[in-house]
Amino acid sequence: MDFKFRGLTAVDYPILREMFYLSLFVPEEEDPYPISVIDLPELSIYISGFGRDGDFGFVCENDGKPVGAIWGRVFDGNNKGFGFIDDKTPELGMAVIPEYRNRGIGKELLSRFLNEAKRRGYRAISLSVDKSNPAKHLYVRAGFEIYRENEGDYIMRKLS
Repeated sequence: MDFKFRGLTAVDYPILREMFYLSLFVPEEEDPYPISVIDLPELSIYISGFGRDGDFGFVCENDGKPVGAIWGRVFDGNNKGFGFIDDKTPELGMAVIPEYRNRGIGKELLSRFLNEAKRRGYRAISLSVDKSNPAKHLYVRAGFEIYRENEGDYIMRKLS
């Protein structure tokens, strides 16, 4: 496998849409969401107009095919994501295509994202993860801690 990593840009919106859909955790016993779910206002805020000031991320490709992506966006109190902490903390989203999981792609994407966030001067990164999502272990290994616990998810934060 020849994985290549590069910055995610506004022209990658179709890739971002696909990866955002894959990032929505669905327990194994449940049916997947319809693709239209990502157009709901409370979800579309994560990717709509990607490329605006402050948006950043990376994509991983294998032989030119996108197999994973990570992206971040800063929200404000009036327009916030599920992992919102404050208007100075980017919230990240990440997905790796199922057949490419457990190959270190998520770890590498997360490492690149955290380095870029630090380079940009962010003091913390946040995310929301379902309590039953195995990805939470990746976040803990990367230094994220539970900031707030909700009924079904954790809001996690990593300080720079």
